[in-house]
Amino acid sequence: VELRLLENQLTVLPDAIGNLGGLRELHLRRNRLTGLPESIGDLSNLRVLDVRDNQLEVLSDSIGNLDNLHTLDLRSNRLTHLPDSIANLPSLTRLDLRWNAFGQLPAWVQDLEARGCVVYW
Repeated sequence: VELRLLENQLTVLPDAIGNLGGLRELHLRRNRLTGLPESIGDLSNLRVLDVRDNQLEVLSDSIGNLDNLHTLDLRSNRLTHLPDSIANLPSLTRLDLRWNAFGQLPAWVQDLEARGCVVYW
């Protein structure tokens, strides 16, 4: 099951998104989101989370609960730091961090690369 909410000028995602337990892909590209609800971590079957081209400034630690997440696309946002919980995502194979406002990436990003995750930054 996929949910594609592309180019809708969304500024907020409702907490009820966490109730979509069967969701495997969530595409929120080109909106105006500044954050994601804590309930995003309840999407236990999520494999792809694409939030590129938004205005994300912060990510919830709950993102680290997405054990089946393979692809996390965060490019073109306003992120300055990442929650450490991302380092514990066991299935992550692709992490795109390009075009954000990072001063420096956390050391654990190298650990992700060492275990085979492709990291773009």
